[in-house]
Amino acid sequence: MLKSQKARKENPEFDPMRLGTGWIPEELSQPQILLESTFGDSHPGSTHLNALVDSAGLGVYKKNAKPAVHTATDICDGVACGHEGIRYSLASRDIISSLVEIHAKSAPYDGMVLFSSCDKAVPAHLMTIARLDIPAIHFCGGAMIPGPEFITGVVGYETPGRLARGEITQDDAEFLHCNACPTPGSCPYMGTASTMQLLSEALGLALPGNALMPAWAGMIRAYAQKAGQRIVEMVEESLTPQKILTKRSFLNAIMVHAAVSGSTNATLHIPAIAKQAGINITLSDFDRIHRQIPVLTSLISSGKWPTSYLYFAGGVPAIIREIANFLYLDEMTVTGKTVGENLAELERTGFFRHTASYLKNFGHEPRDIIRPLTDPCKPDGGMAALYGNIAPGGAVIKHASADPATHIFTGRARVFNNEEDAVEAIESGKIVPGDAVVIRYVGPRGCGMPEMFRATETLHYHPELRASTAIITDGRYSGATRGPAIGHVSPEAAVGGPIALIEDDDIIDINVPKRTLRLVGIKGKRESDDEMAAVLEKRRAIWKNQSPEYNGVLGLFTRYAGDTASGATLL
Repeated sequence: MLKSQKARKENPEFDPMRLGTGWIPEELSQPQILLESTFGDSHPGSTHLNALVDSAGLGVYKKNAKPAVHTATDICDGVACGHEGIRYSLASRDIISSLVEIHAKSAPYDGMVLFSSCDKAVPAHLMTIARLDIPAIHFCGGAMIPGPEFITGVVGYETPGRLARGEITQDDAEFLHCNACPTPGSCPYMGTASTMQLLSEALGLALPGNALMPAWAGMIRAYAQKAGQRIVEMVEESLTPQKILTKRSFLNAIMVHAAVSGSTNATLHIPAIAKQAGINITLSDFDRIHRQIPVLTSLISSGKWPTSYLYFAGGVPAIIREIANFLYLDEMTVTGKTVGENLAELERTGFFRHTASYLKNFGHEPRDIIRPLTDPCKPDGGMAALYGNIAPGGAVIKHASADPATHIFTGRARVFNNEEDAVEAIESGKIVPGDAVVIRYVGPRGCGMPEMFRATETLHYHPELRASTAIITDGRYSGATRGPAIGHVSPEAAVGGPIALIEDDDIIDINVPKRTLRLVGIKGKRESDDEMAAVLEKRRAIWKNQSPEYNGVLGLFTRYAGDTASGATLL
């Protein structure tokens, strides 16, 4: 018996409440489908989702089932960054996931389609799907087109400096701001939003070809209607996420992540999603796969093309086709077919030919956007896991976005207990080439693990520093981060990790090829490993936690969030 029908028998108030919301009696006995989105006016990635929900509702009706709409709006890291609002970002992932669980279970619903586009909403929805194990589809909200000259929302960081240097006028600056986000959809660069859409599809939880569809085009509304029809079929088939999410499906997703040089935030979100499904994914899984799979795309911010070009080049299916020999093609997906069967179906129906025809409008071919394995954009992978006496639990760097000259780096530590002080030091000229800026007490238990985007962008816009200065933090980074930025240092400072023991003028070694991050000297003088261990032990004996205290939901998160390696989640 369907869960909704069982609830109707057990609860005499169930039917009257449904009828009071506008249902009609004959709909009560139909399969009941939750259509949940992050629709709201919070940012471009969510402002259009209500239209997609409406389209999916039509699909549900066509299959003689009844849709019910719920909303749990997300926030935007682009709006929240640079001030205390960014501290709530990661916590919002777990809160959204929990609220969707409440909506899905309190009715209960027989199946659900979850609509989201961006940084925390997509992993929140995927976490819920993995945890609840009822028939479910994640629907990706798609990507916006880039502004003129491929500008994006991060143009706000560029314009003050360009104005000061006389490179643009005030009118130019106003034009850039007014056109940086010209349509709905996720930001058109390979940030966390784009990354998580791709990984949703790679996991098998989104319809093939859905990730990064043009959010402004009619095709995405047609896909939403297909999702509405398909979820009813999944209910009939009892096709639940438990039959889709396996260790191999997560490894498939990480392989796609490597090929597109996705955001380092995936090293938080994928383990958190896997945890909900009872599967263990570690940082070593990412590092091993990134050593194996080269970067096949050159996408903004560290490359040439906007994410819409990736979609027109064939999107996730084209990436899957290129790395097929590495993938587990027999993994099940929401279509009821395997990854390999979906690929064959797309070939048969002309999907790749149709998407490529859009690229011709811009004078490009798919091979311009997705390189072959034999001629990759970057042969040594997109990100690396680093270990050492600073990060015994690991740290991550998106080295594909950093100047190769910085992959082996020795620097003088300049230590800050928050991002604001670090930014002020960079802006005032206190940071010089050869410095290693350490920003700590910004991990999950410190202040919610905000992204250090303002610090990395401030550094980037000082040309003398961008390839000569590193940032090391127990916080996280935006997917748009450029330069030698090491994040997710674990254990974090707030729980007494070694990063809390670093002092000004310590010597820090970074070696990406060897995957090491080490403290190798004090007061500008190199010391032996044994001496460094003794120094750290002495410092630990007098260490005091410098984390701020919070109340409310941020206080809950900073008290109980898990460690970074397992996804920094409450759930």
